[in-house]
Amino acid sequence: MFLHGVPRLDYADPWALGADARLAQLCRPGRIRIAYYYDHPDGSTFRYRCYNMAQVINARMPEATASWFFQADEAAVLDRMAEAADVLVIARARYSERLNRMITRARQLGRRVIYDVDDLVFSIDHVHLLMNSLDQELTEANWMYWFGYVGRLAAVLHLCQRAITTNDFLAARLRELGPVADARVVPNFLNREQMAVSGRVMAAKRASGFARDGRLHLGYFSGSPSHARDFEIVAGSLAALLRRHPHLVLRLAGYLQVPAVLEPYPDRIERLPMQDFCNLQRAIGESEINLVPLQENVFTHCKSELKFFEAGIVGTLTLASPCHAFRQAIRDGENGYLVRAMDWEERLESVIGRMDAYPALAEAAFLSSREHYSWEHQVAAIRRAVLED
Repeated sequence: MFLHGVPRLDYADPWALGADARLAQLCRPGRIRIAYYYDHPDGSTFRYRCYNMAQVINARMPEATASWFFQADEAAVLDRMAEAADVLVIARARYSERLNRMITRARQLGRRVIYDVDDLVFSIDHVHLLMNSLDQELTEANWMYWFGYVGRLAAVLHLCQRAITTNDFLAARLRELGPVADARVVPNFLNREQMAVSGRVMAAKRASGFARDGRLHLGYFSGSPSHARDFEIVAGSLAALLRRHPHLVLRLAGYLQVPAVLEPYPDRIERLPMQDFCNLQRAIGESEINLVPLQENVFTHCKSELKFFEAGIVGTLTLASPCHAFRQAIRDGENGYLVRAMDWEERLESVIGRMDAYPALAEAAFLSSREHYSWEHQVAAIRRAVLED
């Protein structure tokens, strides 16, 4: 896909504020103060569940102010945060004595304490399924790690009064399995920076009439190697398609190991290193088709639809397994495609043969992503989840 005029960005984390600046942001006078806490800053859970939330609150909710804090912040900073905050949101953080003290102090002061979790990682009954889904070896060391990890997350959840999560399927699991009856939904969504770079990518594609360079790029943007079992679902179909269609190119981003069935096509496989979240939008936009194969089980039904809207907002068409979130986001044949495990080759063949329909489908995916998953449209959900009784 041609992307004239959209160079790779010089990127710096927008959340790299010092602790004093973050405290000052939280403590603006005359507002409800909402503090987000996560173990460490990263471009995944922290970005979606802390930074993005604070961005909406500070820009669109005049009654409130928000900031974010980390395990590495000094004890004095966290103590001041716990004293100042009216609402404390703990995002998927693991139990520690220090975190326990912080939550206990906030509750003694009558503050609302909420746990935000974006995966089925709070039930030890599902550890075996989680490990299998993530392609983890069933070794003694891994059993120790994953039971400890899930158990520590669950321990913090038990200290909180409410939960927030990414979709209604996972919210139902929280009510069923967790200690909190009150579980509310704020979806993952695109922040202001993603929207800005994605707008430039989409404008370039429209200006070119969705022109291509003679090749058709199938993108798989997994990031981590833990998605190997998901990719196995589609690997054989991709090998057959690469064999039949010389113009196809497979673009793999992140650390995924190329399966043996695809090894005969090294000159048709592009490997991209891990991308920061803004340049990832450019890389997705350079692909015509976004592949999201997932195992179908209770763990993957708890996943969010972010792989759909990250692609849709740059006019890239998504084919995804029919897990819960994708069934909510994708209208099959209108703004993307839902593909059962046995149908990947047939469905991809059909899409490849009808690329004349691509611009209309890409525009529909863009509109769905902008209308439902842009940061400006999340105010009501955040206010309902964080502030309302």
